Amino acid sequence: MTRLTTLRLTDFRSYAALDLRIEARIVALQGPNGSGKTNLLEAISLLAPGRGLRGAKFAELARRAPAASGGWAVAATLAATLSDETRRFTLGTGIETSGADRRKILLDGDPVTAAIAAANFACVWLTPQMDRLFTEGASARRRFLDRLTLALAPGHASEVAAFEAAAANRNRQIEQHTADPAWLAVIEDSMARHAAAITAARLDLIARLNKTLALGSFAPFPAAQMTLDCPIATRLAIEPALAVEDWLRRLYATNRIEPSAPVSPQRADLILTDATGLAAAFASTGQQRAMLVGTILAHAALVATLRGTAPVLLLDEPFVHLDATHRMALGTALTRLDAQIICTATDRDQLTPLGPDATILDVTHGAIH
Repeated sequence: MTRLTTLRLTDFRSYAALDLRIEARIVALQGPNGSGKTNLLEAISLLAPGRGLRGAKFAELARRAPAASGGWAVAATLAATLSDETRRFTLGTGIETSGADRRKILLDGDPVTAAIAAANFACVWLTPQMDRLFTEGASARRRFLDRLTLALAPGHASEVAAFEAAAANRNRQIEQHTADPAWLAVIEDSMARHAAAITAARLDLIARLNKTLALGSFAPFPAAQMTLDCPIATRLAIEPALAVEDWLRRLYATNRIEPSAPVSPQRADLILTDATGLAAAFASTGQQRAMLVGTILAHAALVATLRGTAPVLLLDEPFVHLDATHRMALGTALTRLDAQIICTATDRDQLTPLGPDATILDVTHGAIH
């Protein structure tokens, strides 16, 4: 597995400075609301590509204090064990000033791309806010799917960013009526290639994860099944990727009156259903949480099998909205899972399902004991 062994924060959220040594595989952060537990999970999530657990703007992550610089930093020492060999490395990220719109990512002190960071570190999270995942818009479900995909395809985030940049460029030129047809064709070629690659990676993750979920290894959590509602996915199911790219190029070229692309991977929707065919959107809050927990556990097992090392699981209040049977089942699954788990709880009673395997840290106003 890959494990965090140290975590260092500077001017991050409620932490002016923190130097935490992490020795356990299961770490539980216990403390009242507002004590800084979720801030720690968010800091770890930023070691992976994207905007982290809350999806916040980078400037919003800096500690708000008169003496603060407006910048922030997160750094971790990690140990990745594959077979009998353990590789130790450092991963860090942050911004220097509040005006920065991009963050730096450092691997062993050297700047690296998001794809390289993703190849070295993967994490997946579950938060109480995700209970609304299937009652809100499709964008949140796409982000959830892309986080799962990123753990298997480290270049996925770069593909998404490249498509969005090309689409924004095309939209801008069409809106300003300055578009040269030849240049638009170049942009649309890029869009078509990235759109097909994004969708193919999502479909690969879904196919593999559905097989893992079908094994039912995490009962009583439902063996949910995932599908991707997307015209590009429908085409990829019956045509080669190159043919789908050609179809997208023709589609983009014949629809240049409206700036937005008529077919986009960023309009896709993730559908999750249980064994009875009940869609998560129509399930109860408890059923939705059970589906998500089962999906997260199966994903961790899948990644461990394919990458040889499981992602770090960041679980914010994981036992809420679960009945007693599912709380105990989750605790058992976490103690058996070959992955590092960092979770939170507002009181120790919630951590009973973890048994004696968890190291409990008290969090109080930006300090840990």
